[in-house]
Amino acid sequence: MENLNITLIQTSLEWENIEKNLQHFADKIAEIQEKTDLIVLPEMFSTGFSMHPEKLAESSEGFTFQWMKKQAKLKNAAICGSIIVEENQQFYNRLFFIFPDGNYKTYDKRHLFSFSGEHKNYSAGKEKLIVNYKGWRICPLICYDLRFPVWARNVEDYDILIYGANWPARRITAWDSLLKARSIENICYTIGVNRTGKDPNNNKYIGHSAVYNAIGEKITTKNWEKDFTETLTLQRNHLKETRNKFQFLNDKDDFTISVDG
Repeated sequence: MENLNITLIQTSLEWENIEKNLQHFADKIAEIQEKTDLIVLPEMFSTGFSMHPEKLAESSEGFTFQWMKKQAKLKNAAICGSIIVEENQQFYNRLFFIFPDGNYKTYDKRHLFSFSGEHKNYSAGKEKLIVNYKGWRICPLICYDLRFPVWARNVEDYDILIYGANWPARRITAWDSLLKARSIENICYTIGVNRTGKDPNNNKYIGHSAVYNAIGEKITTKNWEKDFTETLTLQRNHLKETRNKFQFLNDKDDFTISVDG
């Protein structure tokens, strides 16, 4: 299996302005000089973390979805990030993982952030997603999912865990600690991409986007409280050697998850 080049884009977002955000990310993506296989964007990257889905939601294959397909084709790289989607008269915080050829997979955020009322405005997802891409097994999740290790537990033998987020500065210590913990307990690469800037709800965001390897070492190098784009190589040998040496996943507990509804 080959190594995988991944690109993180940490930046501020224009509140509820889809057109401006998509143009901003298009510019950022066009500036990527390195060869990349996967581009990771923050949660609700086209709008910010809005509780107004009735005015912002798109169809599952709407404008922003088409934009993502275009960017994936232009860069010949997969792209993933979540947007607001309406389907069957319900709203979802839906992550799209779009392959360079235009095929795609989706994941609906399982754990809705009740502290901000997300559970009153969106419907929760019920299924975990594992994406097979270039020989890597990838589990993409969204923001608040990070606080729930049982949902993320590596029972599918995935290699990479991804979190796109709008995680505020006041709770950034939890973000840092939990990303590292997820990589250690699941013996996997863990990628967290957060935004910067402020929103009208008095939330300040300071990024701290990072990649942790399978032993919990942070391998990102940029100033993580500033806007940045960084491309890193995930080493297949590191993952293989770590898992061969520390076979902790062989001793994990067996369990099933009951999803209501």
